[in-house]
Amino acid sequence: MNYCGVGADKAIGRDIVDAHYKACLYAGIGIPGVNGVVMPGQWEFQVGPVEGISAGDQVWVARYLLERITEISGVNVSFDPKPVPGDWNGAGAHCNYSTKSMRKDGGLTVIKKGIEKLQVKHKEHIAAYGEGNECRLMGKHEIADINTFSWGVANRGASVRVGRDTDREGKGYFEDRRPASNMDPYVVTSMIAETTILG
Repeated sequence: MNYCGVGADKAIGRDIVDAHYKACLYAGIGIPGVNGVVMPGQWEFQVGPVEGISAGDQVWVARYLLERITEISGVNVSFDPKPVPGDWNGAGAHCNYSTKSMRKDGGLTVIKKGIEKLQVKHKEHIAAYGEGNECRLMGKHEIADINTFSWGVANRGASVRVGRDTDREGKGYFEDRRPASNMDPYVVTSMIAETTILG
């Protein structure tokens, strides 16, 4: 398993990941972590927490830094949601989201109402969540089927996941697991906000 391994034969590209992490920190990107994922050489990084349009700004700058570091290293980076066809996980850009009312006492009710609104506009969101996402959203490997909206507490196979802490505390955030790794962060964040706030 590459995502829990160490060694040159498992943690392929760690030098690039470490350089990218440091470059993001130096550039002022809110990058709380990086980790290896399923395929050899497949890594993910997180950006946030950030508010509003800053989320898109920081993702684009982080991607640019990664492109430059891989260029210098003589390797290519892919943001394709399924860079290698096969029976394994693809690459997503899960989006954790909350509003002030979701983070207040009783916020879980607001979260559930927001999720209901996302369900109504599932097809519109899928159409804007990244090219080739149909190759990733196959209903297995910890992700929902592209044609079916679902949500659940601590359910990595759902379209939208509510964390255990959020469920227990009755407030917090949710995670939209549908966006592909090549998504436009401005489009995704604005669509989630528009759907959950304005309906």
